[in-house]
Amino acid sequence: MEPLPFVDEHSRRVNATPERPWKALVGLVRSRMSDPAARAFVAAWRLEPASGFGIAEQVEPSQLTLRGRHRFSRYELAFHLEPGPDGVIVSARTSADFPGLAGRTYRALVIGTRMHRFFVRQMLASVAREAERAG
Repeated sequence: MEPLPFVDEHSRRVNATPERPWKALVGLVRSRMSDPAARAFVAAWRLEPASGFGIAEQVEPSQLTLRGRHRFSRYELAFHLEPGPDGVIVSARTSADFPGLAGRTYRALVIGTRMHRFFVRQMLASVAREAERAG
């Protein structure tokens, strides 16, 4: 797959060893990928895969890349975990293509309203809470 245009990147420091945020991240991703709510959009949105995201690359405990597509966009969400002296920095980098007028409209609704930013930051906060609680 050709590289997608950069959209944004968000990071969060997690006070834990690398294994804990990794486990929290993988658990969160797997639960969201198995959520039956996405299945309601499969036909109308032409979701590929049906969950909206699939694991494209996994290098434990440092890299998890998700990819997907639907009628308005092709996208990638790449998580990177970088250990440091004060815990682990968990970053989420989004890249996406929004072809045509429908794609540009979708981008305006999702990226332009900052809804995407809100949900990515919520995911990072959830990973941090779970990882820090596990310690």
